[in-house]
Amino acid sequence: MRKILLLNVVMVMLAWLPALAQDRQVTGKVTSAEDQSILPGVSVQVKGTNRGTQTDASGNYSIGVPDGGTLIFSFIGTVTQELPVGSRTTLDVQLANDTRSLNEVVVVGYGTQQRRDLTGSQVTVKGDEIARLPVQTFETALQGRTPGVQITQGSGRLGSALQIRVRGAASISAGNEPLYVLDGIPITSQDVNTTDNELFSPLADIDPNDIESIEILKDASASAIYGSRASNGVVLISTKRGKAGRTNVTVGYYTGISRPTRLRKFLNGTQYKELFTEAAINSGLDPTEEFEGANLDINSAVNENWSEKAFRTGAVNQANFGINGGNEKTRFNLSGALNNQTGIIVGNEFKRNNIRLNVDHTISKKFTIGTSLALTRTINKKTPGDNAFSNPVQLNALPPIQSAYDPANPGQFNRQTLYYNNLIELANASNTANTYRMFGNLFGSYQIVPGLTFRSEYGFDFLNLQEEIYRGRITEDGAPTGYGYQAQSRSLNWTTNNTLSYLKTFGNHNIDVLGGVTYQEQTLQALSSEARGFPNDQFQKIASAARILSGSSTETGYSILSYVARANYKYMDRYLIGVSGRVDGSSRFGTNNRYGFFPSVSAGWILNEEAFIKDNIPVISLLKLRASYGVTGNSEIGNFDSRGLYVAIPYADQAGIRPSQIANPDLRWEKSTQFDLGLEFGVLNNRINGQIDVYSKVTKDLLLNVPQPGVNGFTTITRNIGSLRNRGLEFSVTSQNLVGALRWSTNFNIAFNRNKVLKLDVSPIRPNSRFLSYVTEGQPLGIFYGKKFLGADPDNGDALYEGEDGQPTNDPAAAPNKYVGDPNPNFTGGLSNTLSYKGFDFSVLLQFVSGNDLYNVAGLFQSVAADYFDNQTVDQLNRWQKPGDITSVPQARLYGANGTDVSSRWVQDGSFLRVKTASFGYTVPSQLLKKTFIQSARVYVSGLNLFTFTKYTGYDPEVTTQYANSSTQIANVALGHDFYTPPQSRTVTFGINLGF
Repeated sequence: MRKILLLNVVMVMLAWLPALAQDRQVTGKVTSAEDQSILPGVSVQVKGTNRGTQTDASGNYSIGVPDGGTLIFSFIGTVTQELPVGSRTTLDVQLANDTRSLNEVVVVGYGTQQRRDLTGSQVTVKGDEIARLPVQTFETALQGRTPGVQITQGSGRLGSALQIRVRGAASISAGNEPLYVLDGIPITSQDVNTTDNELFSPLADIDPNDIESIEILKDASASAIYGSRASNGVVLISTKRGKAGRTNVTVGYYTGISRPTRLRKFLNGTQYKELFTEAAINSGLDPTEEFEGANLDINSAVNENWSEKAFRTGAVNQANFGINGGNEKTRFNLSGALNNQTGIIVGNEFKRNNIRLNVDHTISKKFTIGTSLALTRTINKKTPGDNAFSNPVQLNALPPIQSAYDPANPGQFNRQTLYYNNLIELANASNTANTYRMFGNLFGSYQIVPGLTFRSEYGFDFLNLQEEIYRGRITEDGAPTGYGYQAQSRSLNWTTNNTLSYLKTFGNHNIDVLGGVTYQEQTLQALSSEARGFPNDQFQKIASAARILSGSSTETGYSILSYVARANYKYMDRYLIGVSGRVDGSSRFGTNNRYGFFPSVSAGWILNEEAFIKDNIPVISLLKLRASYGVTGNSEIGNFDSRGLYVAIPYADQAGIRPSQIANPDLRWEKSTQFDLGLEFGVLNNRINGQIDVYSKVTKDLLLNVPQPGVNGFTTITRNIGSLRNRGLEFSVTSQNLVGALRWSTNFNIAFNRNKVLKLDVSPIRPNSRFLSYVTEGQPLGIFYGKKFLGADPDNGDALYEGEDGQPTNDPAAAPNKYVGDPNPNFTGGLSNTLSYKGFDFSVLLQFVSGNDLYNVAGLFQSVAADYFDNQTVDQLNRWQKPGDITSVPQARLYGANGTDVSSRWVQDGSFLRVKTASFGYTVPSQLLKKTFIQSARVYVSGLNLFTFTKYTGYDPEVTTQYANSSTQIANVALGHDFYTPPQSRTVTFGINLGF
């Protein structure tokens, strides 16, 4: 046996000798093509092998290369070069600055296109820019990076949905969110939970580390090919696919902690007794009696900080892996991750486990097939919504003179507090949502003749949500015998696309034509039951309950059949024309308007190719003018809003039916007509480049839930009424400030949007009596409209309002409602800087929003000068106390309603500047890794929401209360409202990435 082993070793060595003999040692220096400065840390790899090195501090390298070998030189911020070695032993290389590759291929609707040839407005975010950030959903990572796209993280709850507006809100009652397309397949992006108004993002089921790029289509030219669902923009998400070459394995891990971005200050025990004693006396009441009546001890020595008990130090952990490789025939990418987060709000947790496999196979030169399959499981331990007494943030209402724990039973929570001590929920209640999600698609592409290709794909999005709530017998909602709720929602969304494309170049002419048919269908089924009367809190399933309160099952769905066409024409590589059109037929609309047509036309002119610029202004490397006009639609309404509906009704144990909705066979799409004019520029070999866009988007035939007289049994009907307009300007610029060994790049973007309701053929809309939101002609959507608060009367401390004649009045009834604020910002944007030097890298992103107003609805209770016994914010100590006091806080009067009317009293400037993300990393030199099996190693520290600068005194200026989500219309209109809404988290993580 030993002789056989020895013989095998000898044979292996003999087999390697020729290969070793053919290796050639190649040396050289790598410099910048811009200024010939040396470039240390450049990756030098032998193509098709795992052999590699890096340039040293002087830019020099040395590597063994076999005959016929090719070297790959890559460095951050430069164009990667592949150079055959041939017979050379010395190979010096100059790497060009990669500020913006005009020949970069970007994803467009139903295909790809060179960026240089785009005539529409779209913004690209690379997956590398958002990977490794400690976020549950990729939209968070887009904030501050996308001009014209306002993204609001309305709540600090883990997995909560974000509000995204592409060039402003285009609807009042229909959806305002963009259409999301994952690898060519539209996916479910609306929350299907049944337990509360808090919207959670189904997009959290997509791992940001799987994303190759994100394209946001903003104007009608870019998005009209998606027709009836493109008025709010389109987000195209492309996941990572395999590449031919050696198999690369990457693993990563990060861990970190989170804290609230801000904690508000409330009265301590001493301040509380002082203010409320004074308030009782001012109202002519006996303080001791009033305290006793509220079950409060005026002599209590307790000083409980309730406002901080809603929060804790959170934790975040993620481990991920990726395997990428293949050959010219078959390429694959396998990736997966485990994500585990403990929220900053007590009781809030989020977990996601996911795995994805993308495979592409070339059967022949003409025939290619591929598939994608992703499996995700998320577990979200939820906390109650903003308007629930069990919402932990509402703990700040409890008096500081009451203890969190029962004085008579140490270790048990106090059940005798003024309001519900919802800390009891921590051990005696649960609210868990389990999501099982599967994304998949299968495609085939066949070249019929050169240039003519047929592509067919089938994709699906299967979502299964299981919700389970149990509230124990000592909780507020579970007393006295326990409460249970269980539900299951199942959504199957499937699509088939069949397209024929033709590309042809002849002389100075280039054409790109596409046509096809698509079909999409979604079915949503839901089952639910609730019960009371459990034996004890150990029995939490519905089967254990004595009384089944209700049981329900529902099913809904829609389908859409579409015909799409697009044609792009290019002449002399500088004159560009594009047209597109889509015909959509939707089951959601009336029989008289089942189909709609959505066309667009665009043109572009690459001026820098003209001799009068190329020969006279060589400093200009890009100057492209483009213009577009098109029509898009909005179909995001109820599946049966156009139809006459009946519902079952039981009576005396007999089944019956009754009408529930009036039919409207004329119901049709909202239509947005949009004009866009853009200028793209680049100077100094594109070291500075950017673009400017101006646009006007008018939405007509607004879908509104119009109130009806109740005498006929119906209170609303969905009709097409009214119009609104968004106009704006977007600007972005990227500069490579330094391009040598020290590299420094900057990106700045800013966007201005003005929204205006042009026509509203119904009475002005106010969605909620507590809210200031208002919709009326001639004003922006959701303006604040209410009584104008003027502070305290210096003579007597009365709350003052602006009267009909413009003069102060202390009679709220004499104060008319007026314009008191606008939640729509004047401008939004971001500023990022990225630096690298000898393996070190640093990046920071600032996000800013300016000119918007916020209304703190909770001010009616917590900042109202002791009207009732809710604890107050510390600013209420600055109340009026004697004649001559000048203050905005009226005299404290217990039960006095002194300044409690809904008014501008709690309207504040919501502008903010936030250090959104920052990271600092170090890539270990490959020379130090030569003796290991590790190809690459990077360690880093990153931060999210590190600092926020704002005048807003609430928890967080980036807020949209879930209290407003009771309907789509209210959510669209009630902008900028805060109601016991938890702040976002400040997160710091430490991580490592390894490559093999």
